[in-house]
Amino acid sequence: MTSLPALRTTALVTLAPLLLAAAGATHPAHLTAATAGHWTALHIALLPVFPFLALGLVLPLRGRPFRGIDGVLALLAWAGSLCYSAYYAGLDAVAGISAGVVVDHGVHGAAGRLFATGDELGRAGVHGLTLAVLATSALLWRRHGVRVLPGALVLLAACWSFWDSHIFWPRGVLTMLGFASGFALLTVASSASEEIGSPVLGRGGRPQHQRRQEQQPCGEADYG
Repeated sequence: MTSLPALRTTALVTLAPLLLAAAGATHPAHLTAATAGHWTALHIALLPVFPFLALGLVLPLRGRPFRGIDGVLALLAWAGSLCYSAYYAGLDAVAGISAGVVVDHGVHGAAGRLFATGDELGRAGVHGLTLAVLATSALLWRRHGVRVLPGALVLLAACWSFWDSHIFWPRGVLTMLGFASGFALLTVASSASEEIGSPVLGRGGRPQHQRRQEQQPCGEADYG
């Protein structure tokens, strides 16, 4: 049975992708004079939401010291999440808000250039998000084992789709639901491992306490 803290964490990490999925269901398919007002208002509302998509990757890393390889992976996860948050917010501001405003005011020829710039920002953001997914998944795998793989694979598939789907209906909405599912799977797998007291694995896939016992000289094994 999933614990209450795990349920709270699951709710936190799935909130942003579920909000983005709901918004994507109403996202105009094309930016025109008729849809420009809705387009602009929607992206203004989503500006603070997009960065929180990365919460599902950094929340599992909170409150624990990391050293060695785990420290490097945690640093990469945070750096990738920061890259995503900054650059994808840039996409929202440029191709969302700015493009919507110029079309709404009848400025011709500017929207195409804004879309091109926004696409570059968005791709940089997705690269950062993919790095964060890989780093967080690798760190959690070292800590919790293969039970985190389903969530990691779902998140990687969602990153691949996010490359060119944004939140447009239908693929973008399904992409956001994929992120919500992947974050939930990672959270449940990690919390389940902690609740049952799974040993931390060392090199070679053996529990660290077992490796310490094997390294003790003869006659000094702990029989307590």
